[in-house]
Amino acid sequence: MGIYLSTPKTEKFSEDGENNRLRYGLSSMQGWRATMEDAHAALPDLDASTSFFGVYDGHGGKVVAKFCAKYLHQQVLRHEAYLAGDIGTSVQKAFFRMDEMMRGQRGWRELAVLGDKIDKFTGMLEGLIWSPRSGDRKDQVDDWSFEEGPHSDFSGPTSGSTACVAIIRDNQLVIANAGDSRCVISRNGQAYNLSRDHKPDLEVERDRILKAGGFIHAGRVNGSLNLARAIGDMEFKQNKFLSADKQIVTANPDINVVELCGDDEFVVLACDGIWDCMSSQQLVDFIREQLKSENKLSVVCEKVLDRCLAPSTAGGEGCDNMTMILVQFKKPTQSSTSVDEKSSASEEARIESKPA
Repeated sequence: MGIYLSTPKTEKFSEDGENNRLRYGLSSMQGWRATMEDAHAALPDLDASTSFFGVYDGHGGKVVAKFCAKYLHQQVLRHEAYLAGDIGTSVQKAFFRMDEMMRGQRGWRELAVLGDKIDKFTGMLEGLIWSPRSGDRKDQVDDWSFEEGPHSDFSGPTSGSTACVAIIRDNQLVIANAGDSRCVISRNGQAYNLSRDHKPDLEVERDRILKAGGFIHAGRVNGSLNLARAIGDMEFKQNKFLSADKQIVTANPDINVVELCGDDEFVVLACDGIWDCMSSQQLVDFIREQLKSENKLSVVCEKVLDRCLAPSTAGGEGCDNMTMILVQFKKPTQSSTSVDEKSSASEEARIESKPA
């Protein structure tokens, strides 16, 4: 699905960073797609003891992914649960908060500023002109719903985005995921999936979709969306008698909390443009091989993107936007708790065997 270019755009946005606990590299590439709809966030110092990394894979437009990259980590910080040390609850609330913030006049205006002419918002040009104040003041009161204007009844975007987030504090790794982007950890060279791809044919997803009044056709929700969870996609979240986590499509993330130990080498966050081409274990093997001769993590990510890029659009795989973040732990952490225990309990430790 999607419009392809005659030749791929292989220019990459790459970045490296570090602190005393970890170092990271990332890279993103538009590839064969006509537009770039991925976004990401990399904040090694979200606060003094916490790092935040997020991959957002947009569909139907880029605005929701960009909105999440701009605001989701801010909302994690703002929630009272975060201040109490409950990262899992604060990030879960932040996922739901994205949908709330994108509604109404203020949400409409923020999306208009982040969007462009090909985004499907009625009266986009009017919105760009009608802008009573800057939307980027960090210290203002969180009064999103109180702004009035011609789009006060805006129900939110019809486009959407996956969100796969990793938050690291001391020896704790918290993964939050909605959609089919994925987080994988390498422990002594063994790949463990720390998130689950939310496809409509999964039993728990199918049950919710059907109970909410939706249907699945050709592996797609209501015949159109090939994801069962996402931020945005408001047309699937209109049942006023159901809570946000019970809608046909929900932003509700799976939360996986893992205690890191000295065997943990690195974590990878990537959109499905990567996972369509390589299994979790194949990617871990490829990264470990590259790290023998390449120290710059963004260059390793770039090599993965080049490895996944298809030679033509004939096959479909390797033709998507691609974004990848590689986070390497600097020193062994002292913990006896096993990632195997945590992961197997939530059925995330199984390694995919899908060939590249």
